[in-house]
Amino acid sequence: MKTRRYLLSFLLTLTLLLCAAVPAAAAESTEEPAGLTKDVVILFTSDVHCGVNQNFGYDGLYAAKQVYSETCHTLLVDNGDSIQGEPLGTLTKGEADIRLMNKVGYDVAIPGNHEFDYGMDRFLELTEEADFPYISCNFVKDGEPVFDPYVIKEFEGVKIAFVGVTTPKTLVTSTPKYFQDENGNFIYGFCQDKTGEGVYQAVQKAVDDARAEGASYVIVMGHMGNEAECSPWTYADVISHTTGIDCFIDGHSHDTDHVEMQNMNGDIVPRQACGTKMGGIGIVRISAEDGSVDADLEIWNGDVNASELLGFSNEITDAVSAEMDELGKMLDEVIAHSDNPLVINDPVATTEDGSPIRIVRRTETNLGDLTADAFRIQTGADIGMIHGGGIRAGMEGDITKGAVLTTFPFGNELCVIEVTGKQLLEALEWGARSVPEECAAFLHVSGMTYEIHTYIPSGCVTSKDGLYEGFSGETRVKNVMVNGTPLDPDATYTLAGLDYTLLNNGDGFTMFEGAPVVLQGVKIDNQIIMDYLTETLGGVIGEEYADPYGAGRIVAFDEPPKASAAPDSSAESVPQESSRPSTQREETAQQTEQTEAYQEETTEEDTEDVTEAEEYFEEGSEADGGEAVPVDEQYVDDDQEAAPEDGEEFDTAEVQEPVENPDEAPDGE
Repeated sequence: MKTRRYLLSFLLTLTLLLCAAVPAAAAESTEEPAGLTKDVVILFTSDVHCGVNQNFGYDGLYAAKQVYSETCHTLLVDNGDSIQGEPLGTLTKGEADIRLMNKVGYDVAIPGNHEFDYGMDRFLELTEEADFPYISCNFVKDGEPVFDPYVIKEFEGVKIAFVGVTTPKTLVTSTPKYFQDENGNFIYGFCQDKTGEGVYQAVQKAVDDARAEGASYVIVMGHMGNEAECSPWTYADVISHTTGIDCFIDGHSHDTDHVEMQNMNGDIVPRQACGTKMGGIGIVRISAEDGSVDADLEIWNGDVNASELLGFSNEITDAVSAEMDELGKMLDEVIAHSDNPLVINDPVATTEDGSPIRIVRRTETNLGDLTADAFRIQTGADIGMIHGGGIRAGMEGDITKGAVLTTFPFGNELCVIEVTGKQLLEALEWGARSVPEECAAFLHVSGMTYEIHTYIPSGCVTSKDGLYEGFSGETRVKNVMVNGTPLDPDATYTLAGLDYTLLNNGDGFTMFEGAPVVLQGVKIDNQIIMDYLTETLGGVIGEEYADPYGAGRIVAFDEPPKASAAPDSSAESVPQESSRPSTQREETAQQTEQTEAYQEETTEEDTEDVTEAEEYFEEGSEADGGEAVPVDEQYVDDDQEAAPEDGEEFDTAEVQEPVENPDEAPDGE
C-alpha cells in the first residue's frame, strides 16, 4: 500500500488533523502495550534549515501539536539540521532557532551534520540553551559518548525509547577541523569505519539497553539519509544490520519517502522521512487499540505558508515575526537583479509529489558558474572552484543581501592556493565520483572545462573517516582544459576556493594538503558574491548566466562516445544540452538527438588519445610512494562498483531496496 499523504486538514480546519492521520503502514511491536487508553502521536521534523516561516512553518507545527494533544499523548522531535541554512541561523549562529524550538515545545532532538557549522564549542553551547535533550548513540569524543544514546518517554506506564544516530559523513560535510585537536587529529567521531559495523553496533547496543530498561517501543531518530555516497551508513544499512527497531524516522537527504524493509531478523520496519524547510510534518502513531506502529507524512507544497494562506496565528506566529523583524532591517537591501533564475534545482522536472529535484550536486548550473567565476575573478586566480554542497538555494529577480546569505549561509572564507595539475585532476575525480547521483563534493569550475564519463567506475579510495585517500584505475574525468589549454599534471596553477575544501578537508578534499597558500582569509563566501554582483557585474546579472544548465563547462557521458575525436571541451564547442545530468537526458528526445549528432561528428583517430594528465594520474599512485589499490578492493559506493551495460540506466533508487511489494513502494519509485 503506497503511503497516503494529505495537504493537512488545515485546508478546512485544524481540528480535522485528527481524522487525516490514517495509518500508512503498520509494524507490530515486539511487546504488548502495557495499558494505553489513547494513542501516542509523535510529530517529527528534519532538515528545517531555518525555514521557520516556510510551508507549514513553526506556527503550523505548533497548531498541529495542540490539536493532536487534545485526544492523544503527543511528542515532538527533530532529526537534525534545524539551526543552519538561512540568515536567521547565520547571523545569530543558531541561537534564534533554538529560542523558537524552545517555544514550539520540542521534546527531543539529534544533531545533523550542519549543527556543527558554527564550530564545536558553539554547538555545545546551544545544546545547553535548549529546553530539550540532544541524543546520539554514535557521536563520541575520544571514544566516549558526548550525549545520552537514548531517552525514554513514558505514558500510562508504557515506555517509548528514542535512539539518536547521525551520519559519519558529518566529519566531511561540516568542517573537519571542528572535530580535530590542535594537531589535526580527530578527537570527535561518529563510530565510523569502512564496513559500517561501528555504527550498527552502536545502534544495536542503544536499542538493547533501552529494551532492558523496559521500553515497549523503540523509535530510531536518524540523520542518515538514502544517498549512495552515504553508504555504508544509510538508513537501509542500519535497519538491515540491526533488530528491535519499531520505526525509523529519518533526515539528511531531504526526501519524503516512506519505505518498509526487513531488519536482520526479517521483521518489517517502516522508515519515514519528511523533506526540508518545513515542507512536511512526519507522524508516528502508536495505537492504543492493538499496539501497532504507523508512520505517515503530511505535506505542504506551496509558495504561501500555512498561517498566511489560512489566516490563523498563535503565539509562535508572533515569536517568529519578532525574530524575522530584527533580521529584516539588514537583509532587505537589493544589490542586484537577474531576469533569469539562478538555480540549484531542475527548472523543469519535479518528483511525483511536486517537490523540486536538486541538480547542483550532480551537474553544472548557472549559479555554480557564477559562484566559481566570482571566486576566480575577485582573486585573479587561474581557476575558481565551488562544491555543490556549498550552494544552498537559488536566486532570481531582485536579489537582496538576505538572498545571498540564504544561498551561502556558511560563512566560509575564500582562499587561494598553488596546486599541481595532478592535484586538480584528483579533486575533479573526487567530486565526480558519484555522478549521476548526488554528491556534495561535485565541483563547479571557472577557467576550466572537463568531461565526466559516468560509465567508468570511480577509482577513488575513501578512508574510514570518509576522506579522499587515493586513486586507482582509469579516470572518469577526461579532456580537462585550463583556459583552453590541456591540463598539465606537472604545471602549477593558482586555485581560488573556500577554506572549507582547500584547507580544511571539507567534503573529504585531502589532495590539497600542504599546498602553498597564496591568499587566506580574503572574505567570507557570501561577501565575495555580494562584491562580485555589485562591483564586477554592476548589479546586473546578464545573459552569460541565462542558461540554467550553465555554459557547457562540464559535460557528462553515460556511455562511451561512438567515434573517437576527443572533443574540445571549451564552453564554446560543447552543446549546452549535454551539460544536463545524464539521468535527465532521456527526458527530452530533442536533447538525445543533439547528443547523438554531436557524437557522430567525432573521428576515430582522436578518441584513442589519452591526455598526458590522465596517463600521469593513472600511474601516479605508486610513483608518488602510495600503494595502488585494486578497484575491487576499494571502499566505494555499491552503485559505483560496475558500469551499467549498454542501454541500461543508472539506478538512482535507495541504497537498499525495500520489501518487494509494488503496492507498498514509496512515491517516485
